[in-house]
Amino acid sequence: MNIVLVLIDSLNRHDLAAYELSSPVATPNLDAFARRAWRFDNHFVGSLACIPARRELFTGFKEMMWRPWGPLEPFDARLPALLQDQGYTTGLVTDHYHYWEEPGNGYLQSFQSVDMIRGHEFDLWRQPVPTDAPVPRWVENIEKWRPGQGRWYYANVKEFQREEDFFPAKVFSGAVRWLRENPRKEPFFLQVESFDSHEPFHVPEPYASKYGTGADRDRFNLWPPYQDRARQEAFFAEMTDEELAFIRSQYLGKVAMVDRWFGDLLTEFDRSNLWDDTMIIVTTDHGHDFAEHGAFAKAYPNYDTHANIPLFIWHPAFPGNGQTIAGLTTTVDLFATVLDAAGAAVPSRTHSRSLMPLLREREANVHDALIYGMFGQGVCWTDGEWTLFKSPERDGPLYSYSSLLYQSLSSPPGTAPPIPKPVGSGYFIPGVDLPQWQVPRKSRPNTRENFLFHRSEDPGQTRNLWDAEAAQRQRMLDQLIGMLRQEGCPPEQYTRLGLDADA
Repeated sequence: MNIVLVLIDSLNRHDLAAYELSSPVATPNLDAFARRAWRFDNHFVGSLACIPARRELFTGFKEMMWRPWGPLEPFDARLPALLQDQGYTTGLVTDHYHYWEEPGNGYLQSFQSVDMIRGHEFDLWRQPVPTDAPVPRWVENIEKWRPGQGRWYYANVKEFQREEDFFPAKVFSGAVRWLRENPRKEPFFLQVESFDSHEPFHVPEPYASKYGTGADRDRFNLWPPYQDRARQEAFFAEMTDEELAFIRSQYLGKVAMVDRWFGDLLTEFDRSNLWDDTMIIVTTDHGHDFAEHGAFAKAYPNYDTHANIPLFIWHPAFPGNGQTIAGLTTTVDLFATVLDAAGAAVPSRTHSRSLMPLLREREANVHDALIYGMFGQGVCWTDGEWTLFKSPERDGPLYSYSSLLYQSLSSPPGTAPPIPKPVGSGYFIPGVDLPQWQVPRKSRPNTRENFLFHRSEDPGQTRNLWDAEAAQRQRMLDQLIGMLRQEGCPPEQYTRLGLDADA
């Protein structure tokens, strides 16, 4: 069984007609694939954001309670290597530049071949545009809210002229080329990653004017700040409804552009008769909010708008034909799913559960509830019917745990601050027989308010029932504590979240 895993970054399920008939963007190729595949309706993020999600995919380990994003650990089982041991040829085609940053070490090296498309976002590809050099107005608009970042990105893309120069075209064309060059004497695993539809929401025509007016990028900002909370609040204070509509229109243009080039991959499947012996998984790492809950992107609290994400699976032995699966699933499960589909053993130390039973019997149950979220913030829990967000209650200690010191303890002027020195070492992570560093971390909680939502009655998650539904709240807190204990959780996390570890 050949396997292709397609990751389309920041893809909102509510912007796909396969999920929402009223979707504002045309995605004919994703729609066509959805009609052939299984559609998962309760698929959720795990550890956020980009690299934490990929560690779950690569290793089957949920890291949100143990560390922020970073490289693969020496003790991690690596999905491409496990497949290679099973006789697979493995390859990766990606423009996800975080892989070649220092905290992204180990992911690319797990494959037999890697096609790296350079230049997205802050990729160190071209020489920076000098601060005294003229730049287009749309770059100046970015610079107002992201000083230095607009010029950094512009240096990489200023020579782009045609649609074929942009990233989705290069990624999916590279995937088609890999499939054509692969001799297919043995099964293959190909991972295809499009960093788009991630910001910056910079797209060429005709996509820039499909859902708005592309020329408005000289009036408005196409890359809102969100990593810096103070800047985001200042941006919100100035942003008009017209500007928000423009930003969203450029995101939708990106989704449409990705869909067009994803169609080339499907065409190659037709041309090479791959449908009969190849499994395809199409998903994302997270969605992207556009002020639905007062914020951009994918910050905690992790509302369904960006946490309930699309997942489609085609398997020739179990064709979905557009059928839906309602069972709870999460990002980390794709690790075991791929191994199971390949006939490979799933490592014993994993948080991952194969979704193959759901393809064989759609009413099968894989999870009763899920935990998801972001390191240093609150923790999210859902059983599909109810969702709870438990926020930090006090500024207690916070540590990350790793066998590696994967960031410098010193940094040159003008760069990100160094990580603190470790304060201890030992055996902290359950089941890991290598010593780990204990590194103090600081985190500013996005909120200290707790939330409880009844998803079936309030799909928009607008009515907080934390005080009104005391019995449900306690039931969910008890289950949350039990799952944290089962999955592994440092003791200080219970303290800062105000949870009774002995409950």
